[in-house]
Amino acid sequence: MDSVIELKGVVAVLGNFPALAGVDLSVERGEIVLLQGPNGAGKTSILRVCAGLMPIERGSGHVLGIDLTTNREAIRSRVGLLGHTNGLYLDLTVKQNIMFWAATVNATRAEVDAAMATMRVDKRLASVQASQLSAGQRRRCALASLIVRRAEVWLLDEPHAGLDAQGRDELDDLLRAAVSAGATVMLASHESERATGLATRIVTIDGGGAR
Repeated sequence: MDSVIELKGVVAVLGNFPALAGVDLSVERGEIVLLQGPNGAGKTSILRVCAGLMPIERGSGHVLGIDLTTNREAIRSRVGLLGHTNGLYLDLTVKQNIMFWAATVNATRAEVDAAMATMRVDKRLASVQASQLSAGQRRRCALASLIVRRAEVWLLDEPHAGLDAQGRDELDDLLRAAVSAGATVMLASHESERATGLATRIVTIDGGGAR
């Protein structure tokens, strides 16, 4: 198996606080890795480091072979991060949001339509402003944006939040399908029963370190 994520002794600082204090973590291609641990343990920080959004102060990190200490901007077009805020432009419609992300990777109109249909934000929802969507609909729109970007690594922070039971099942199926197509998934979740059943491996984060 190929190593997709490789963190060695990673220290990352948030303000004056050491969000990560020497993390060692290796993720192989095709895994679904669950990060578990208490609030403030560093799960979100690991996801942000791997997305190239949080600098490494000490240690080394590589994602898809890209050095995060020297060229972290280069990884951003190849990974998809879904955080708590969904990353939507609230003044744009559902379709406009997804078209925006599609343009960043030159995705086709057919790919846009397929992503919207997969997450059931097509038809009447397509022309609705994101600000008018329910929490679950916003989550679906954000996931459709992630699909259309063809992310090689999916980094998900509480991805089931806001979704109903059907939506959670659909998300699980989507993640398994993404892995079958060659993607790698790392997620943080407090929904231990569901996430444990989905994950191929569990990593516990505690005090800014992994074990």
